Amino acid sequence: MDLQLTDKLALVTGSTGGIGFAIAQTLVAEGASVIVNGRSQSSVDDAVAKMRSTATGEVMGLAADLSSTEGVDLATEKYPQIDILVNNLGIYEAKPFLEITDEDWQKIFTVNVMSGVRLSRTYLPKMLAKNWGRIIFISSESGVQIPTEMIHYGMTKSAQIAVSRGLAELTTNTEVTVNSILPGPTKSKGVKDFIEKMAKQKNTTVEEVEKEFFAQNRPTSILQRFAETTEVANLVAYVASPLASATNGAALRVEGGILKSAF
Repeated sequence: MDLQLTDKLALVTGSTGGIGFAIAQTLVAEGASVIVNGRSQSSVDDAVAKMRSTATGEVMGLAADLSSTEGVDLATEKYPQIDILVNNLGIYEAKPFLEITDEDWQKIFTVNVMSGVRLSRTYLPKMLAKNWGRIIFISSESGVQIPTEMIHYGMTKSAQIAVSRGLAELTTNTEVTVNSILPGPTKSKGVKDFIEKMAKQKNTTVEEVEKEFFAQNRPTSILQRFAETTEVANLVAYVASPLASATNGAALRVEGGILKSAF
């Protein structure tokens, strides 16, 4: 299927690794030009080099902390016009509720929510002016089914869904869409490192650790395994394309059936 992305420019925030890298790589493979973003120049350069080796579209780099107003200003000055904004930048941590400080709440909200809010505030009006654009928030199933071990993280994912839906209401009768994507547990580098470490500690296999995790922590999963980053990226690439013109204001799941509600 041709996703018709060859004339589109996409900014994928937090894309030097994990889901963000997979999204950027998939968009590039479909012919889009992509801006790869990370906080350090070295991480951006490494990601760009990897992507260019298999790229169909053009790959550019942006070293900037997009959780800050200064970073957003730098990004929007360097790239004043884009077609696709993927708000992927995010952090998480497992922490008991009573130990989450005010600073913890503020930091995770600033990174996970305000980065996308600030970028959307700049790019949405320009997309509306030319009557085409895609804004995509990478949320999580944790935004619906809040994990007790990281309530502050779940809160930010719920907020992303709300912001996405609210912005979509501003695109009525245009060719601009705003949607959120809800991945479930995904095999990013951090997750791979974690389960490999657990396997060594327990003197067992990675497969057994994965099986135990889903049995104990995500028993409602139909998939019963970690999703691959490319499986998330494939959905994002479709939603970013002109083919998804009737998909707007949606919270689209790629979480392996963890959420039991059909709606």
